[in-house]
Amino acid sequence: MSNPIAKTLPAEWHPQRFVQLTWPHKNTDWAHILNQANDCFTNLAAAIVRFENLLIVCQSKQDVQQLLADIDQSKITFVELPSNDTWARDHGGVTILENGKKLIYDFGFNGWGLKYPANFDNQITAKLYKKGIFGKNVSYNNQLNFILEGGSFESDGQGTLMTTSACLLAENRNNKTKSELEEKLKDLFGLTRILWINHGYLAGDDTDTHVDMLARFCTPDTIAYVKCDDEHDEHHKELERMEKELQTFRQSDGTPYQLLPLPMGDASYDENGERLPVSYANFLIINGAVLLPFYDSPKDEIAKKQLEKVFSNREIIGINCNTLIRQHGSLHCSAMQFV
Repeated sequence: MSNPIAKTLPAEWHPQRFVQLTWPHKNTDWAHILNQANDCFTNLAAAIVRFENLLIVCQSKQDVQQLLADIDQSKITFVELPSNDTWARDHGGVTILENGKKLIYDFGFNGWGLKYPANFDNQITAKLYKKGIFGKNVSYNNQLNFILEGGSFESDGQGTLMTTSACLLAENRNNKTKSELEEKLKDLFGLTRILWINHGYLAGDDTDTHVDMLARFCTPDTIAYVKCDDEHDEHHKELERMEKELQTFRQSDGTPYQLLPLPMGDASYDENGERLPVSYANFLIINGAVLLPFYDSPKDEIAKKQLEKVFSNREIIGINCNTLIRQHGSLHCSAMQFV
């Protein structure tokens, strides 16, 4: 009898080979604020290459190279491919380890439930694989018939996945029952447990409540989460319910998680008066650092000090993300790591 296949979905703090960014361009929703978007992505790229390699998917290599003229580009790989948008977290490939070997899952991306065009974004991972970007010893698994965005789940690297029922059970994704989804996810990722968050949301989040806007694994036993202390804020009751849910979660050995509250971001609105999703939970863990979204608020330093408690061995770097939230995402949404 052959040995069973052992699969692991690495946690974000697992050593990474590179991070993917999909660069803004004039044919995206960034067109009216493209200069500001370029500035934000440039700051993000500069921070990443201090610690590891960077893959940039772009429309024009020459244009992006000029934007990054003051940055050491020796760690950057540029690939010119068409794209609809820039949210690499959700259209990027997902790395797992299968019997110790690396495999890229290419999940279907349908623009967060057919809200936005995704025809080009949905082809990026397959094209990168064909170009050999992931390396010779990395396999590819086409899962395009299953809709799954990278921002919709969190892994502790030890067989536990955390997600939100609002997103994964949405009919505009896979229209599967909870038990069907659990079976599918456990098979894909070699999971033993799934923690479902049934409460919490952020106004302005187009994703139907991605977990990476609300609650994040920092270590196998620590979860950072958004806490709203303002009883008059529209998020207060739902985030309080989410906090109570997190308090009931148990690790695989039965002990409670250490919970690390992050401040609720200051209310921010677009030109139409729509509230934007300001979240400190949308940080990115990379080799040796944590990139934390900043929003020109005194709460930036509060969030930084909170994360320093659990990431004492990593540099916490603030990146101004006021431009990113204008397209209803933030820092973690814009990047995907590969191990």
